[in-house]
Amino acid sequence: MQGFLTLFKKELVRFWKVSFQTVAAPVLTALLYQLIFSHVLSQHVEAYPGVSYTAFLIPGLAMMSMAQNAFANSSSSLIQSKITGNIVFLLLPPLTASEFFGAYLLAAVVRGLAVGAGVLVVTGWFGLSWPEHPGWVLLFALLGSALLGTLGVIAGIWAEKFDQLAAFQNFLIMPLTFLSGVFYSIKGLPPLWYAVSHLNPVFYMIDGFRYGFFGQADVSPWLSLGVLATATGALAFLAIRLIDRGYKLRH
Repeated sequence: MQGFLTLFKKELVRFWKVSFQTVAAPVLTALLYQLIFSHVLSQHVEAYPGVSYTAFLIPGLAMMSMAQNAFANSSSSLIQSKITGNIVFLLLPPLTASEFFGAYLLAAVVRGLAVGAGVLVVTGWFGLSWPEHPGWVLLFALLGSALLGTLGVIAGIWAEKFDQLAAFQNFLIMPLTFLSGVFYSIKGLPPLWYAVSHLNPVFYMIDGFRYGFFGQADVSPWLSLGVLATATGALAFLAIRLIDRGYKLRH
C-alpha cells in the first residue's frame, strides 16, 4: 500500500497548496448563488411543503459544488501530468491499476467533501436546520463525490489537451449539474422534461442528498442510492480497465 498512500498524499498536497482556489473559491461561488436566488425567488417558490426555498436551495448547491470539484480534482491532475510529461513517474513504479485509480479517486472525494462542508457552513445561517437523516447525507456526499471523481479520472485519461477537458466539462458536467434540480423540484416540470430528468444521474445525487436534510424527495432515496451505486461501479470498472491498458497514458 506504500505506493497508493504516497500517490494519495501527493494528490492531497497538490490541491491543498492552492486551497484558496480549489476550496475557498467554490465556496464563495455557492454563497453568491445562494444570495441571488434566495433573494429573487424565496417569496415565490415553495418546493417542498413546510420547507422554505432558501433552505431547499442549500443542499443542492452543496452537492453541485462537491460534484464539480471532485471532477475537477482528478481530471485536472491527470491532464497536467500528461501534458508536462511527469505521468511517466506514476507509470514506472509497480502500482496496480486499482491503486492508481483509488489514490486519484480518494483525493477527489476529499476535495469534494471539503468544499461541500464549506458551503454548508457559510450558507447554513440562511435557515438550514440539522439533517433529519445524517446517515443519508453522508452516504450521498460520498457517493456523489465518488461518481464525479471517477468521471474526472476517465476525462483526464481521454483528454489530450486542456481544451478537450474544458469541452468535456462545459458540454457534459455543467449541463448535468445545472439541470439536475439544484434550483428547483422536478415535480414542477412539464412531462417531457420530468422524464428526461430521471435519466440524469446527478439528479439522484442531489435528490438523495436533499432527502437526508428534509426527509422529503422527488423519488425514493433507495432508488437514488441504487442508481448512484450502479453508475459509480460501472464507471470505476471502466476507469480501472483504461488505466490497466495504459490507454492514452503509456502511448
